[in-house]
Amino acid sequence: MLSIGTLAKRTGTKVQTIRYYEQIGLMPEPGRSEGGQRRYGAAELDRLAFIRHSRQLGFSLEAIRELLDLSDSPERSCAQVDAVAQKQLHEVEARIARLEALRLELQRMIGECRADRVANCRILEVLRDHEECLSDHDRPGS
Repeated sequence: MLSIGTLAKRTGTKVQTIRYYEQIGLMPEPGRSEGGQRRYGAAELDRLAFIRHSRQLGFSLEAIRELLDLSDSPERSCAQVDAVAQKQLHEVEARIARLEALRLELQRMIGECRADRVANCRILEVLRDHEECLSDHDRPGS
């Protein structure tokens, strides 16, 4: 059995985060020692590692909850898991597209700067007026 501190170290998760996951039901209420300390076993370690890795891949807490529910029913079709992962992939692709638009806009701004005087700085001009941008990069997926 592991203490919350040991569980935190093994998974790279803060103690406060583990408690939060317990509060919102992603992690089960842990057993307690005679002294009232939280105690975790291999199943909780595995579940927390799953949550942590899912978060690293950008899954929302709602999506992780759904994935955990699905993993708790191994006889169910994997199609639902695939759908959750596909949705996450689309969200990541949209973020990448937005970041690429930001990169291009920044490259353009820097390329148009003559490095003359601040009074004539193209970068500052573009930052003052969004209409000077070539893309609508402030919207997700654009």
